[in-house]
Amino acid sequence: MSDRIPEEMVEEIRKKTDIVDVISDYVQLKKQGRNYFGLCPFHGENSPSFSVSPEKQIFHCFGCGAGGNVYSFLMDHDGVSFKEAVAVAGSKIGMDISLQQDETPNEKDGNTKQLYKDQQDAHELLAKFYHHLLMNTEEGQHALEYMLQRGFTEEQLKQFRIGWALPSWDFTSELLKKRGFDLSSMEQAGLIIKRDNGSYFDRFRERIMFPVENDRGQIVAFSGRIINSDKKDEPKYLNSPETPLFQKNKILFNYHRARGAIRREQSVVLFEGFADVISSNEWTANGIATMGTSLTVQHIGLIKRLTGQVIICYDGDKAGYEAAFKAARELASSGLKVKVALLPNGMDPDDYIQKKGGQAFKQEIIDSSVSEMAFKMHYFRSKNNLSSEDGRLTYIKSVLKEIASLKEAIDKEFYIKQLSDEFNLSIEGLSQQMLSLMPQEQTEKEVQQPKPSGVFQRKSTLLPAYLTAERHLIAHMMANEDTAYTVQNLLSGKMMNKDEHQAIFTYLLAYYEKGHHSDAGAFVHMLPDRHLRAIATEINMMDVNPEVGSDELNDYVAEVLKYQKLLKIKEKQVEEKEAERKNDFRKAAEIGMEIIQLRKALKR
Repeated sequence: MSDRIPEEMVEEIRKKTDIVDVISDYVQLKKQGRNYFGLCPFHGENSPSFSVSPEKQIFHCFGCGAGGNVYSFLMDHDGVSFKEAVAVAGSKIGMDISLQQDETPNEKDGNTKQLYKDQQDAHELLAKFYHHLLMNTEEGQHALEYMLQRGFTEEQLKQFRIGWALPSWDFTSELLKKRGFDLSSMEQAGLIIKRDNGSYFDRFRERIMFPVENDRGQIVAFSGRIINSDKKDEPKYLNSPETPLFQKNKILFNYHRARGAIRREQSVVLFEGFADVISSNEWTANGIATMGTSLTVQHIGLIKRLTGQVIICYDGDKAGYEAAFKAARELASSGLKVKVALLPNGMDPDDYIQKKGGQAFKQEIIDSSVSEMAFKMHYFRSKNNLSSEDGRLTYIKSVLKEIASLKEAIDKEFYIKQLSDEFNLSIEGLSQQMLSLMPQEQTEKEVQQPKPSGVFQRKSTLLPAYLTAERHLIAHMMANEDTAYTVQNLLSGKMMNKDEHQAIFTYLLAYYEKGHHSDAGAFVHMLPDRHLRAIATEINMMDVNPEVGSDELNDYVAEVLKYQKLLKIKEKQVEEKEAERKNDFRKAAEIGMEIIQLRKALKR
């Protein structure tokens, strides 16, 4: 995807796209006055604070601060790249933007592009063919019955495009050949295998076929499950090999399909295998899974594009606990909030659903998931014999080490008290032991007052007068380019007091200098920082008169400069006291005169 979309096309698509129409696919919007309102898809709320302006073609949430234009929305909601967002918006108005895969090497070479397109087309063709064999043919009837007996529904089989590969050694390779695909390229894609004599045979034979999609929904691999119990010498699951299209460390099963649900639930359920994802999908549509590999940095990056919370739901056996413990540590260290869904001993998600049903699985397992720390205590308990003294001591020390790594003081107190109650030990003794396990710099912080936390803390709506004035100035500047230059002259090189306001002010002047005209959606799009876009969008939502009078602008500028003069007076007062402390009364008197002059200027 190295080819750059022309800026003219980006702007044409943005101007022709109705942002209300796009966002309505994700949010139920109701018109109130000039704007539309609904429940924000980026955070949980009960009353609508999410606003969309059809006039300005921007959106803003007054609850969490999210904001931007149609591209920002698609990027934030679906976790897609900018180019993909442009392509999605373009498709809404009938403009096709073709995208190539990021990881494709030598993309600028036309032959290479065609090669990868052919390989993707072949995967798509085979997925349709395998699915047809399973659902509609006599050859696939026994495989279909097997899947239905295993508890899979026809709806699930259709949704995930599950299929059946014939027992033939060359049916797939012959089909690809007849359809004009280059067989050496198909071998590179992992679909067929080359014999020593130069002929080809099918990689997947007599297996249930599960298509594997990348984060764009393109089929890039298959996983085939054997159902013939006589073939014990063959692997239960046979996956496509690593290819330029398919790298396990960059693929999360169901990621593309689960995006919307992950956004709505504000969490993702991480399973060990794709069968668990499929069987639970009706009740946990936000489920994804790795492809038979440990969690990687790339996997975590994909998750963080969509949510800040992960619920790990691995098998309820020793291996599952070990994998969950490792995954929890990696996810938490990357800044994600982690919970763990605990399954009864020896059961996997599919087992639980088959035994108790999907609704029970959702309520009793997923919705009852425990905190990362609670899971770690459960994990250490399973590894130690608590009936022995050594086992109890090892358990307590292991848990204390984990408690020491917690950031919040209240969390530490909660779990220390839990240990105290469980083993009849003093809180003071446990706390002292915990402190000895903490790094020195962290220990020093324990004596400080804890700071309030929260991702979506918002400032009070009652802003100081100078900030209100700055916001109004920026709003008028964004509404009218002539006003922007008027304000620039009135400020005479003076800075705005809030750094973000000054940054927006500077970017806005640069935007007009390039010959652009007033356009909220276009200006927000050019801001390089997500935080700045949110502030600019919020200010853009203010209802101001674009034909503002000079008196009103002068009043706002005076308020901005007044605050700077007040700061200067406070600074001089500090200098005056310092001079008096040093018995430098002459200097103190001079500073005092400066303060008097500043106060007179303030009144003027």
